[in-house]
Amino acid sequence: MSGRLLGVARVFRSTQYRCFSTVRQGIKYTPTFKQYLQMPNNEVGSYFHDVPLEFSREGATINMVVEIPRWTNAKFEISKNLRLNPIVQDSKNGKLRYVNNIFPFNGYIHNYGAIPQTWEDPTELDTVLGLNGDNDPLDCCEIGSTVLGTGTIYKVKVLGSLALIDDTELDWKVIVIRCDDPLAKEISSLSGVEKCMPGLLEHTREWFRKYKIPQGKPANTFAYNGEYRNVEETLNVIEKCHASWRKLISDQIHEDSAGLPQIMRTGSSIILEDENFLPATIPKKVQRWFYV
Repeated sequence: MSGRLLGVARVFRSTQYRCFSTVRQGIKYTPTFKQYLQMPNNEVGSYFHDVPLEFSREGATINMVVEIPRWTNAKFEISKNLRLNPIVQDSKNGKLRYVNNIFPFNGYIHNYGAIPQTWEDPTELDTVLGLNGDNDPLDCCEIGSTVLGTGTIYKVKVLGSLALIDDTELDWKVIVIRCDDPLAKEISSLSGVEKCMPGLLEHTREWFRKYKIPQGKPANTFAYNGEYRNVEETLNVIEKCHASWRKLISDQIHEDSAGLPQIMRTGSSIILEDENFLPATIPKKVQRWFYV
């Protein structure tokens, strides 16, 4: 993984996080693609472990790592299996994964990403819901007015959450808005979302319910009968998953370690070249409409 730094790395546009940048290797939309977090000292860090959570209960704010821009189809995600957890395109059975277009939506309905320094623990049963975590960072959906880029980091305001059940595992979807979005001052709760963005929460739930159907899978189900959870409950979930992450990186998880995330962090003196290849062509079939 070592090598000299080449050229100028892509710098995040968020005013608070210009100290971070990103280095790309391989060709986008191919299995070779990896996008790494670059720390202020030019070392490679981990999107999962080295981006601070910066949890504020008073302000209901956290940090978000953007994985998938709104209105795109490629399923990019922070890899929990690779060292230093780069963003890669997910694959299954050797094929790269794309989300299908479900009419009237094109690709992902929101800017989709992860909450750093959180972990849904698959070794611990949720005492209320009777479900184990999905072994990933918490997912979040940013509902603001701007399409955000893969690998960018933003301070966001927590608005609520939806408890999706994915293959018998608990997979929370936290609803957030970028703190510097024009609507952020007007929206601090789910009721604010309904007022300023009528229909958005209903369509979001339906998108999550149906998005796997074109792949031949059944509709997703939800805990709490599909009802959204409020800000306070969601902050409790984030706090709990942050505590689980602390156990993970402290090697306090004593179950069978196979499949648990890589916990390598910055400090390993790894520096990578930014290869800056042109992206590959996305298959035309990805643009097909599905009516479900």
